[in-house]
Amino acid sequence: AFFKTMAKRYADLDHVIYEICNEPNGGTSWTQIKKYAKSVIKTIRTYDKNGIIIVGTPTWSQDVDQAAASPITGYKNLMYAFHFYASDNDHNRWLTSKIGTAISKGLPVFVSEFGLSQADGNGNVDLTKAAEWMRRCDDYKVSYCVWSLSNDYRSSSLIKSSCSKTSGWSVDDLTTAGQYIRNHYRSKVE
Repeated sequence: AFFKTMAKRYADLDHVIYEICNEPNGGTSWTQIKKYAKSVIKTIRTYDKNGIIIVGTPTWSQDVDQAAASPITGYKNLMYAFHFYASDNDHNRWLTSKIGTAISKGLPVFVSEFGLSQADGNGNVDLTKAAEWMRRCDDYKVSYCVWSLSNDYRSSSLIKSSCSKTSGWSVDDLTTAGQYIRNHYRSKVE
């Protein structure tokens, strides 16, 4: 019902992206996600024939290799979510091969969430690993969105917790992660 309402409301807008299953976890299999996704995709496509739909993948949207082994067929403009955290040792050990496998099989991947911290939003901000991950995504031609544009106390936040502004931030209002991300995205604009 939710996606029916959203697709009817936003079908004529090119900038709307539907992410239909954010971070499936708790032992949810790709088979279960795929079944759910097909149902939701069918609903969205009834009203929005061309909007981009991002499908989550198992284990907090990390197992894109499983989706690549059995992708959803019969629809266009589908992508598959992939999430990583730069200072999380587990992510740096085994997620690099998962995205590589998916890309090598032609799966359209979109990093709909990544952070410079550990996966729980805490821990150190690893700028070296962040640069490696973003370079990897650029090499694969995979788009990516950083998390978290907030003033939360955790190291993943891009805005200092002492800042109460809701817009118009200065560089001094940004955390280490926020300044790094600002500089990274600005370096891409010519």
